[in-house]
Amino acid sequence: MNAGMDKLIALPGKLIQQLLLGLIQVYRYALSPFLGQRCRFHPSCSAYAAEALTRYGALRGTWLAVKRVLRCHPFHPGGHDPVP
Repeated sequence: MNAGMDKLIALPGKLIQQLLLGLIQVYRYALSPFLGQRCRFHPSCSAYAAEALTRYGALRGTWLAVKRVLRCHPFHPGGHDPVP
């Protein structure tokens, strides 16, 4: 395949990645100020999700973010948990 076709194939994934990053920004600026700091991890779950999406793309980044959010509950000690 040529480079143009490769870019065309990768376009839907990039669009989804940008959409998800936009949703994280909406959460950070519209909802997070009202909810307060509840995340027991560093970096916060939204920062983790944004970094995972940027580093690994829509599919794997979303998977990592979902796994992280599922660990963020009162029975988990939290702590430092960087994106792998």
